Amino acid sequence: MSVLLEFAMFPTSDECREGASVSKQVSKIIDAIDKSGVNYQLTPMGTVVETDTMREALDIIELAYAQLEDCERVYSSLKFDIRKNTKNRLKSKIESVQRNLNREVTT
Repeated sequence: MSVLLEFAMFPTSDECREGASVSKQVSKIIDAIDKSGVNYQLTPMGTVVETDTMREALDIIELAYAQLEDCERVYSSLKFDIRKNTKNRLKSKIESVQRNLNREVTT
């Protein structure tokens, strides 16, 4: 099974931010994900991780929140794409689109 999880998480309380920037806190989350060994991709609007189970994906959310648990208020949004009998979709979905783009260019 492949569980793709796209999420954004950041503090909204002033004591955990530097002005409008939340990059310092987001970098703590990304560092924890990187150390966990889970495949991930950072994007400008969030992070995508791929796990083998829903439990592992939810564990990543708990891990991310643990990096911000000193903050009074935390915002998070999550999206899941769960598919059985497949793996490595973090890369293969992008490659599939790129192949289709190449076909359009050559026709």
